[in-house]
Amino acid sequence: LGIVPIGSLGMSIFGIDLYFALANIQAAADMTALEFIALPEHWRFMIDLALISVSGGLFVVPLQSLIQERSDKKMRAQTIAANNVMNALFMVASAATGILFLAVMKLSIAEYFLIIGLMNIVVAAYVFTRVPEFFLRFFIWMLTHTMYRVTHEETDKIPDEGPVVLVCNHVSYVDALLIASASRRPVRFVMDRSIAEMPLMKYFFRFARTIPICSPKKDKEVYETAFRRIREELADGQVVCIFPEGKLTKDGEVDTFKRGIERIIEETPVPVMPMGLSGLWGSFFSHKDGLALTKTPRRFWSKVTIRLGKTLPPEEVNAPLLQQKVLELL
Repeated sequence: LGIVPIGSLGMSIFGIDLYFALANIQAAADMTALEFIALPEHWRFMIDLALISVSGGLFVVPLQSLIQERSDKKMRAQTIAANNVMNALFMVASAATGILFLAVMKLSIAEYFLIIGLMNIVVAAYVFTRVPEFFLRFFIWMLTHTMYRVTHEETDKIPDEGPVVLVCNHVSYVDALLIASASRRPVRFVMDRSIAEMPLMKYFFRFARTIPICSPKKDKEVYETAFRRIREELADGQVVCIFPEGKLTKDGEVDTFKRGIERIIEETPVPVMPMGLSGLWGSFFSHKDGLALTKTPRRFWSKVTIRLGKTLPPEEVNAPLLQQKVLELL
């Protein structure tokens, strides 16, 4: 889903650029296709057309897959049929819009593409605010394809539906983003309130419906609210991820797992999957060589591995066992 915004933005950018490219067209009634292609001033126009098509594919294909993957199995055929009906209605509407702009309002083809490109930006912005997962996935996709080389091992074992708790070691400020990249399903992260409320990042975490938590000694209400929200998310069949260490590692080693995970499973007995995150220690977002975010970045394109262990039934879950399972994965 992270490439959906790329496709949407591409359709707008190259649709708008088409307005400027069409100004250089030197077409004649008796010109052959080869003669048209041979003129360098036409290449920008043809590149724009090609990239509009590519962007359309990047936009449509993930959405079609999303419909098939997340629709109710009993209603999947009806859902796909309804989507096809909507597509047909919008194609008819687009033809009517073309008649309005070109025949009634007397706009040129170039002006028509310019207006459509600008309109697409407005519609895309509205859609992404209504469904923030597209933007979140785009942000994660950018992160995992620029600063890190992420390898996923056994992460396809995360069930396609139903509640489950992921338990992982905590190395850096971007652990949640990298784990989210390994899951096809949205993940609700339980993280320290100080991280969840970081400047700028707090808006991202709110979009992701992160569950902030802190020690009951610091704020009893926040602590209890976190467990209430965890119960609600699991009851709703969501994936919840928790970092039982309760803080980022200061030395690269796995700290003692807190007992909060045991309370979660006692209140809502669901399967638990241990997860190991390696390769992040020493990166800009870790605490190696000083506090994260206060030092000069030294490592880019770091190789990060995310390993998922075997599912544990709720009756076997305890903090020491989970810590041992995570250490084995590392």
